[in-house]
Amino acid sequence: MGGIALPRRMNGLEPVTRRMMHTWWRFSRPMTLGVRAAVIDEDERVFLVRHSYTPGWHLPGGGVEAGESMLEALYRELAEEGNIVPSGEIVLHGIFFNRKVSRRDHVAIYVVREFVAGPRPPDKEIVETGFFPVAALPEGVTPGTRARIVEIVEERPPSADW
Repeated sequence: MGGIALPRRMNGLEPVTRRMMHTWWRFSRPMTLGVRAAVIDEDERVFLVRHSYTPGWHLPGGGVEAGESMLEALYRELAEEGNIVPSGEIVLHGIFFNRKVSRRDHVAIYVVREFVAGPRPPDKEIVETGFFPVAALPEGVTPGTRARIVEIVEERPPSADW
C-alpha cells in the first residue's frame, strides 16, 4: 500500500516560515525537544508523512509542549498525523542531537510495532501519508529519517546525531 495523495500545499514561504518558527522557539524555549515514531507494521512497512511546511518524507512526530511528557507528545502526534494509536509496547530507540536544525534541538525516537490505525481526514499540515516497505522507501526521505529506519530494522546502535 503506497501513500495517500493529498493536495500539495508547499509554497515559497516555507523557508521563511521555518525560520520564524525557530526564532520563536529560540526565545520561548531554552532547548527544543521533539518526538518521532518509527511505526512499523507486520509486513515491515514504516509509516511516513510529508508536511506542507518542510520538504521530504519524515517519521511522524513533533514538538513536546510545556507540561507534556515525551510519551504524551508521541501519542498526540501519532493521532494528529496518522490517526494511529499504539496498542503495545513503545520502545525508545534513542535521543538525537539535531544540530542541522539548531544548537538546541533534540529528538527522541520511539519504535511502535503494535498499533491501531484508521483513515485521517485531510488538513493543511499533512500533505501525504503512507506505509512503505523499509527496503523500498519513497524518493525524498530525509537523510535523518532514513538513518533512523536503517538503525532500527538492522538493529544497529543509534547515532548521537540526527
